[in-house]
Amino acid sequence: MNDFPGRTLRIGTRSSPMARAQVDHVSALLRKHVPELDIEVVPVTTEADKWQGDLAQLGGKGLFVKEIDHMLQRGRVDMAVHCIKDVPGDVPMPRGLIFAAYLPREDVRDVLLFPEGSDRQSLADLPSGATVATSAVRRKAQTNRVRPDLNVVRVRGAIGSRIEKLDGKRKMDHKLDAMILARAGLERLSFLDRARQVFTVEEMLPAVGAGALGLECRKDDEAVAYLLQRLNHERTMTEITAERVMLHGLRGHCNSPIAGHCITEPDGQLSLRGMVFSRDGSKFVHAHHWGESLNDPAVLGSRVCAELLRQGARDIIEGIPH
Repeated sequence: MNDFPGRTLRIGTRSSPMARAQVDHVSALLRKHVPELDIEVVPVTTEADKWQGDLAQLGGKGLFVKEIDHMLQRGRVDMAVHCIKDVPGDVPMPRGLIFAAYLPREDVRDVLLFPEGSDRQSLADLPSGATVATSAVRRKAQTNRVRPDLNVVRVRGAIGSRIEKLDGKRKMDHKLDAMILARAGLERLSFLDRARQVFTVEEMLPAVGAGALGLECRKDDEAVAYLLQRLNHERTMTEITAERVMLHGLRGHCNSPIAGHCITEPDGQLSLRGMVFSRDGSKFVHAHHWGESLNDPAVLGSRVCAELLRQGARDIIEGIPH
């Protein structure tokens, strides 16, 4: 690693405030290992960032990572920081790229926000017909499952601009009565004071990879891979492996409401829950298995996937337009 300080590490990132905050965090961690590390941040506004419509029409949220992956493959940048929940699960890793490290997972829970000045505290406080905004089909399905009387609408954009829409400071087709966002994202951008109800993972199962950042580089760039591996959190890597093996086996598309969450129990056993929903949440399948004697994350992910498919997950996924 002695040769690394003489080389600039170029980090490719989306230009959103959230992405830049994540890169600043990773840069600070890397400089703890190599204090004199020269880092150049290379921001890009992806096609998905520019598009304000339904992401499915463009090819799904995987477009957030696709352009940066191409920059990495072509050698224009040396590494990328990705939210694992945005990395497609129905296609293989791009040729020549690897996730060399996963940072310790942050809080995976979703939270409910209300407009400024509202005294409401929970989903139960919303009247029938109220409009709830979210960017995720997974959240929409799970909200509709418990409150089919609510009008759940899709809203996209940076977290700050979404909150402005909730507060009526930006034009929207609907007046918004509430909004569901990821707790980890609010915390990264110092908006956590806006959170009211924090959903338990039983109330709203998280997205596969929720709360986890992956550090990606070229497989053949040994200097960068070695540097990134020093930041790897083994438990997070193991849990993410189980979740993503399940996701890959389900072959869901970007409009598939799929949720999955793996934890390591106090005794070291892996525990993985997976769910697949119809768009309105009226149909769903659920599976929960433990690692047992092998405690192998890939085997566990395959078992949960097989159980979901046995219960009819494929029919639910195929029944959703994409």
